[in-house]
Amino acid sequence: YDDTPTAKSFPGHAVEQDGGNNNPSGQGGFSSRRQQWETVYSEDIYVGYRYYNTFNVPVAYEFGYGLSYTTFDYSNLKLSSDNFTGEMTVSVDIKNTGKVAGRAVAEVYESAPSVKLKKPEEELAAFNKTNLLQPGESQTMQFTIKTKDIASFDESTSSWVAEAGDYTIKIGASSKDIKQEAKFTVAKDIVAEKDSEAMAPQREFSRLAPK
Repeated sequence: YDDTPTAKSFPGHAVEQDGGNNNPSGQGGFSSRRQQWETVYSEDIYVGYRYYNTFNVPVAYEFGYGLSYTTFDYSNLKLSSDNFTGEMTVSVDIKNTGKVAGRAVAEVYESAPSVKLKKPEEELAAFNKTNLLQPGESQTMQFTIKTKDIASFDESTSSWVAEAGDYTIKIGASSKDIKQEAKFTVAKDIVAEKDSEAMAPQREFSRLAPK
C-alpha cells in the first residue's frame, strides 16, 4: 500500500464547516456546525502508470501488459516530420516472429520536456491492434498524433499547451516494454485548447513532484 501515490493522503480527514440551520422553520435543536470529510488529491498529474514510471516504483504488471501465445518484432519506426506543427503520422512495422497466429496491441507513448509545466515520464498518446498475423507475416501500423495528444494543462491560462522543446515517441507492447524510439521537436508553444476556469482549489496544498 505504501507504493501507491495516495498512501499518504487517502482517505483524508474530517473537517468541520459552518452548515447553517438545517431546519427551514428555524426551530429545533439542530447544530450550526457540520462535519465533512476532506481528501486532498496531492498526486496531481501522477496517476496510475504515470506515477510508477516517473518515480521508478516497480510493479508486478505494468500498464499495457499482456500475454500472447506468440512473439512480435517491432521495427522501422518512422515519423512524418521531425518538426511538429500540429499533426504528425507515426508508423511502425510489426512482424509475428512466433509459431502461431496472433494479434499485437501496439502502444504509442510520448515523453514531453518539462519547461514551465511538470510532466510525467511518459504518457499514452495512441494505441491499436494489428490484424490476425500468421507466423512470419508483417503489418505496418499508422497513428495520427495531434497537439492535444502531447499537450499538458496549464492552470495559469486554463489551456492545453504543447510546450516548445524536444519530445520522444516510444512504441512498444507496454509502458515498460518499449521496442523503438524516435525524437521530434516543437519549435514554439502550441495551444491545443482553451478552457474556462472551473473547480479551482479553494486553498494551496502540497503537490507530488519528482525530485
